[in-house]
Amino acid sequence: MKKINLAITGCMGRMGQQLIKSANKDKAFKITSLTENRRINKRIFGVSPEINSIDAFKKVNVIIDFTVPKCTFEILKIAAKLKKKVVIGTTGFTKKEEKLIKKFSNKIPILKAGNMSLGVNLLMYLTEITSKSLGKTFLSKVYEVHHKYKKDYPSGTALMLGKGIAVGKNKEFYNIIGKKYLNKKSFPYGKKINFNSIRKGDVIGEHEVSFSSGKEIVKLNHESFDRALYSEGALAAAKWLSTKKSGLYSMRDLLNFK
Repeated sequence: MKKINLAITGCMGRMGQQLIKSANKDKAFKITSLTENRRINKRIFGVSPEINSIDAFKKVNVIIDFTVPKCTFEILKIAAKLKKKVVIGTTGFTKKEEKLIKKFSNKIPILKAGNMSLGVNLLMYLTEITSKSLGKTFLSKVYEVHHKYKKDYPSGTALMLGKGIAVGKNKEFYNIIGKKYLNKKSFPYGKKINFNSIRKGDVIGEHEVSFSSGKEIVKLNHESFDRALYSEGALAAAKWLSTKKSGLYSMRDLLNFK
């Protein structure tokens, strides 16, 4: 079986380092390119990290991106020119930026997910079902915890779950986003979806969706204990995307959730 030539961006970051470890163990991949936003004077598994450029990506089949939005669009511009497939795990995009990613997907295959975990994507699916089943009488909120170095909030996963609530209610997500709290011990339900983000220690990821009628509360939650589950999910996404045509895909497509 021919190996997939892989590029990993943000190679010195937490997810970049984890992806390198996981990809190096996976016989389906050959790490062809590693990139960073600065010069790195060392080789990693025989590959010298480069700055994002046409030369860095011209020999790859799939690019996996865990960086920041500004860097993601730099990568997408190059990928579109070279007709390369891109898995986006970066979070923190604005509504305008989300639309721009959709435009790029008309030219190249893109799989974008706020979280690459099978369990989290199942949680989103269950969130949609629960939101639809409980109806308008239940208010909802989303709680998430990540390590102290994570800059964006709410997390991409928390926003995914918020979108799941909106889909269940048949509402436009951006119209029902409520307040975004940071490091609050408690936070209220509201007519819109409120979020509370905790940044502490080295927590990999915790997410909880709560629905309340005032008489009862329904909670759905997920905890991550090993960062490898994200890198393995991203590699599964890269394998799946390697055979796809232009379009914008999600982990839901990969997992065949209806």
